[in-house]
Amino acid sequence: MTVYTKNVSIQASYDVIVLGSGSAGAVAALAAARTGARTLLLERLPFVGGTSTAVLDTFYGFYTPGTQSLKVVAGIAEDVMNRLKGYSALLERPNTHGAGTGVTYHPEYLKVVWESLLTESGVDILLNAWVQDVLLDHGRPDVLVTATKMGLAGFRGKFFVDASGDADLCHFAGIPYELAGDRDPAQTLTTTFKLCNVDVARRKTVSKADFHALMAKAAESGLYQLPRKEGSDHITPVNHMTATIMTRLPSYRRDGDRVINATDPELLSAAEIEGRRQAIEYIRFLCDKVPGYEKAQLSTFGTQIGVRETRRVYGEYRINREDVLTARKFDDQIALCGAPIEDHHGGTDTAWAYLPDGDCCGIPFGTLVPKSVPNVVVAGRCFSATHDAHASIRSMAQCMAQGQAAGTAAALAAKTGRATQELSFAPLRDQLLRDGAILEMP
Repeated sequence: MTVYTKNVSIQASYDVIVLGSGSAGAVAALAAARTGARTLLLERLPFVGGTSTAVLDTFYGFYTPGTQSLKVVAGIAEDVMNRLKGYSALLERPNTHGAGTGVTYHPEYLKVVWESLLTESGVDILLNAWVQDVLLDHGRPDVLVTATKMGLAGFRGKFFVDASGDADLCHFAGIPYELAGDRDPAQTLTTTFKLCNVDVARRKTVSKADFHALMAKAAESGLYQLPRKEGSDHITPVNHMTATIMTRLPSYRRDGDRVINATDPELLSAAEIEGRRQAIEYIRFLCDKVPGYEKAQLSTFGTQIGVRETRRVYGEYRINREDVLTARKFDDQIALCGAPIEDHHGGTDTAWAYLPDGDCCGIPFGTLVPKSVPNVVVAGRCFSATHDAHASIRSMAQCMAQGQAAGTAAALAAKTGRATQELSFAPLRDQLLRDGAILEMP
């Protein structure tokens, strides 16, 4: 739907405009500004970070799983890690399901880290701004129309990075995408929550297998409504506090030939409400049945429900399951991913498929470049991938690496005035390497 845009005034013009400030968008804005572009970052929430600060507290994908843990993401992401360490707001821990070492952080400190790095790099940040429309100039995006407390405001850009997660810019600009749930089942939604007053030492006496057995037994008793039987909890940088990935809600439904997914406001509203109800049920189970949780209390829900996939653009290349599981490498790869395919499908469990031990697939630049659009790149979970490949490469460390490539590419394209499809890969590769990115296996 296109909104009425007669009264939109152009507030400012930029070399690069980044939509969405999650782990992909914040890094994209940093990369663009550091590469010399006048950059604007637009965010609908009242803080920077997207999923990294509103939903989760762990970066996955920095390390390969398996017998040897290799670090495969660096660059700007390393700056973020170092700032978190300065606040003593970071720890590394094994992943419950063998997906590699997780980097768990304090989300409130991460908000400050993101915003400090962006401000220091000269990025203009506009919070509480919802994109409502995209005005085109001869078929190419020209102005982003945003809704603010003062009304509609327009921002003109030479190049754009869509890091909205839901491909909102591409949607309003008419850029083709696949709607999650149309071909393959879309991954489920999760409301996260944290508990305080946890006896962590006592909780650690319960193995993963026993924890899942307790969950399954409680569900089978009929006394607890627990749709997922193998959810996880983990320690945090705050003493006696744990965080969870437990709830499970459907993310789409069919209405005849039409797919309705988590971009639909009614579906999303109902899921937010049901997610918190489920969370309370899981808390009751934890306090009643799991050693260490006897005196635990709810600390916080995630600010918003966790969404894994909604729209995935059709790019110059579309990475697939075989590419991931065979650890395929590409001539134009801008990042690496060793994370397994982690498919949170409907039902009580999660499907896992692993890459060869200690290996990675490459993420080609073509997955960030929408077809036939000269001045848009994407980064994060709306990149060009099949459902299966997306379930591996959507990890936040990979989103950060994509963001660095997308922001750098947009800045280089703005300097030369060339379409992103015509951008020579060599200068992009060289700039990424100078800025500390990892493009090949260590």
